[in-house]
Amino acid sequence: MSLTFYYLFIFLLITTTIFQVWLTKRHIAHIDKNKNKVPTAFSKTISILDHKKAADYTIAKSHIGVIDLIIQAIFLYLLTLGGGINMLMDTFSTLINNELVIGAVVIISVMLISSLVDLPLSIYKTFNIDERFGFNRMTSQIFLTDLIKQSILSVVIGVPILLISLWIISNLGSFWWLWLWIFISIFNFLMLTLYPTYIAPFFNKFLPLNDVKLKTKIEKLLSKCGFKSDGLFVMNGSLRSNHGNAYFTGFGNSKRIVFFDTLLEKLSHKEIEAVLAHELGHFHHNHVKKRIIMMFIVSFVGLYALGILKDSPWFYESLGVIQSDANGLLLFLLVSPLFIFFIRPLMAYYSRKNEFEADEYACKYADPEDLKLSLIKLYRDNASTLTPDPLHSNFYDSHPPALERISAIDKI
Repeated sequence: MSLTFYYLFIFLLITTTIFQVWLTKRHIAHIDKNKNKVPTAFSKTISILDHKKAADYTIAKSHIGVIDLIIQAIFLYLLTLGGGINMLMDTFSTLINNELVIGAVVIISVMLISSLVDLPLSIYKTFNIDERFGFNRMTSQIFLTDLIKQSILSVVIGVPILLISLWIISNLGSFWWLWLWIFISIFNFLMLTLYPTYIAPFFNKFLPLNDVKLKTKIEKLLSKCGFKSDGLFVMNGSLRSNHGNAYFTGFGNSKRIVFFDTLLEKLSHKEIEAVLAHELGHFHHNHVKKRIIMMFIVSFVGLYALGILKDSPWFYESLGVIQSDANGLLLFLLVSPLFIFFIRPLMAYYSRKNEFEADEYACKYADPEDLKLSLIKLYRDNASTLTPDPLHSNFYDSHPPALERISAIDKI
């Protein structure tokens, strides 16, 4: 069994990496081929210069993506069959006597090394690519401050959660995976509730929307749709980027509507209402609740599978890693993405279906032309390509391609 899983792991590691690189190269070629002509549906609203900018920006990010894919594949190999996890295990075993603490330190070390591996490309994307295309407003000081804040949160929240999880795995018998699922589900639910009020402000400022006219229009729209929120807020997204966005956050009575300040600068009041109506469509169709339920189901199945693998010696032998509770959890987190990669189109399809439904809902409560204009402006101002490769889009895009989305609104 260990030999079979060994070959399966090697096969998936190589196959998924090559396939993703091929998809990205195909995406780049498709965009480059179509960058000299604006699609007919957008010819009156998006200039050829904006179209080329979006193409060049997407291509530049995709080239970085190829490098990242190869680095991540090599890193995964070095951690497993390359002996990286075992080396960390041996090192910390000589310094620490407690098995639970050793396991936690090994997992934390792998996550830290992974972050350090990702850091150079993240810096390059922010301070070279985004800078070159006029999107970056991040200073080196803000970048460093964000890293420090993320580290603090990881220690304050992540470390206790990890220690409790490892304790549950080691001490609660054969049904530990069920108790861990309950614990993680409660934790995730609390995070959804507490994030808007206590965590998000750690990184950004959230001020009440003070545009009286816009606020009045939005409140009328919310009332019409039967939606209650904890408030309308403007986030200082311009602190880091010129990209615009709007989103809902929170759960239950702690739901907040958040607008990037950059979005409010670029869209008219009617267009903002249309964007908000789209987001309300997600709540009307219970997309948020469905995704939360789906997340709980996936975590249940995943932990059940881990419950089988954790005590199976072949699982560790096939990946060249010393058997332990912590290593079982770590290996599962590292390796499972390889086994679910080829079902990504199904997940992306479901997400795009939700977007179409939200657009249809928005057209009932806002002018479809305003929704179209808002989307076109967001595509233009965020330099989102209008001509993604269809196959690449099926794997990676949670939102429908621009042409499909605008065509669907026209049909409505």
